[in-house]
Amino acid sequence: MSAVAAPAGADAITAGRAALGIELGSTRIKACLIDPADPATVLAVGSHEWENQFVDRVWTYSLDAVWSGLQAAFADLAADVQRRYGVALTSLGSIGVSAMMHGYLAFDAEDELLVPFRTWRNTSTGPAAAELSELFGVNIPLRWSIAHLYQAVLDHEPHVSEVRSINTLAGYVHARLTGRRVLGVGDASGMFPIDAATRDYDAALAARFDDLPAVREAGLTLAELLPKVLVAGDVAGELSAEGAALLDPTGTLGAGAVAAPPEGDAGTGMVATRSVAPRTGNVSAGTSIFAMVVLEKPLSSAHHELDLVTTPAGDLVAMVHCNNGASELAAWVQLFTRFAAASGATIDGAPVSTDAAFEALFREALDGAADAGGVLAYNQLAGEPIAGVDEGRPLVVRTPDSILNLGNFMRAQLYGVFAALALGMRILDGEGVALDQMFAHGGMFRTAGVAQRFLAGALAAPVSVADTASEGGAWGMAVLAAYAADDSAVDLDAYLREQVFAGARFETVQPDPADVAGFTQYLQRYRAGLAVERAAGEAL
Repeated sequence: MSAVAAPAGADAITAGRAALGIELGSTRIKACLIDPADPATVLAVGSHEWENQFVDRVWTYSLDAVWSGLQAAFADLAADVQRRYGVALTSLGSIGVSAMMHGYLAFDAEDELLVPFRTWRNTSTGPAAAELSELFGVNIPLRWSIAHLYQAVLDHEPHVSEVRSINTLAGYVHARLTGRRVLGVGDASGMFPIDAATRDYDAALAARFDDLPAVREAGLTLAELLPKVLVAGDVAGELSAEGAALLDPTGTLGAGAVAAPPEGDAGTGMVATRSVAPRTGNVSAGTSIFAMVVLEKPLSSAHHELDLVTTPAGDLVAMVHCNNGASELAAWVQLFTRFAAASGATIDGAPVSTDAAFEALFREALDGAADAGGVLAYNQLAGEPIAGVDEGRPLVVRTPDSILNLGNFMRAQLYGVFAALALGMRILDGEGVALDQMFAHGGMFRTAGVAQRFLAGALAAPVSVADTASEGGAWGMAVLAAYAADDSAVDLDAYLREQVFAGARFETVQPDPADVAGFTQYLQRYRAGLAVERAAGEAL
């Protein structure tokens, strides 16, 4: 009897060559396994749903939820491996961890967490961010780690005297898995400004921070607090036996995988969309939405709407980050999905699924007026600094002469996801920043030709979506893990072009002039109506 051939990819798994990428996003922890010899092909995936909590007016996740979620996502991945290939996942060639950027995780001398994790979503750091922005001469956003630390100093929080290290979520998880307190430069650039020449923390600005009277009084020295910076391709340790047991409590997974520098979701988004070279950019849409544009040269001046961060290789990037993305849009889709169920609607005899509702509602938006018929949608569940909104209050607003129908309503909701982003992107236009390609990724781009088309209209630029877009940042982190274990000397852009995306297909949508004009009208009304959004936050 002839032998049965093993499924493609099984050899990489059984030989322990596979690269694992894990990303802790805002609503889902995802794990993605790839073969470094064919990194564009996904071998297996796993995921776990989770959600932030608003506790004592702080957006947070518990560390227990971090580890139970990671273990659940890994178990789901391991089950997928067993289902697809009939083998156990016992070893890995490389591993990398990514997570939502920014925020504040502060630890004492015994590496015990001092206060609950403060995520990027918190906007309580206004005084610190304003003072540091003026001191440094560069924009320090509310969500950056240094703003959280300095606000704690200014507020004389009792825990400050015990702080011996701070980290991001990705850096924390990596440290527990490998024993090394290091951080990829892209994620590090959301903690403290990076010097583009050294690809490390800006030493001159760090000295200014250390010299602040309140910082001196607190006895803090920034160099001792921050994790060491590494760039893509560096080896950031290896998965330890303790780390393997943390990830897989069953004891099936062994230690020894090469570890990539932990990165932020912005960096993995750049990798997942092949946008790490100058004059390229990407938009990532999820719970938050942000655009990354790789710069050819520094901007002429600081802008509060723009962060200066870096690619995972350390190249300068202008980032437009909005706290509010597609969550409110998803809530409306869930409402319509429930209406379909309550009314007994079916598709091919089955209840209308969430995916089917998204598809139908997105298609309906195509029939809406180019300016959404005068309907405005504000998606602010949380504060939105770019729009000058301190506290979010989701709103749908229209004038009496507007035209309210389903097409206009849904187009307004989609435009609302992109509106605050567009405010920031207009600043880059004024700086004369050139873009050859803008890529997009995130679940809302799965419905072909809708969100992608509207984003092209909002940016007045072509927008491309790759056939890898649905895998997102976990796949991008797996690619960075494979790159860390790769012995070749090629730079990250060449690695992506020649080894990862060589056979990739991109669907590119050119901006429709009617959409560009319509979105411009929408944005003008949106900007004027922000006074209503701010008043809602004060009144409700």
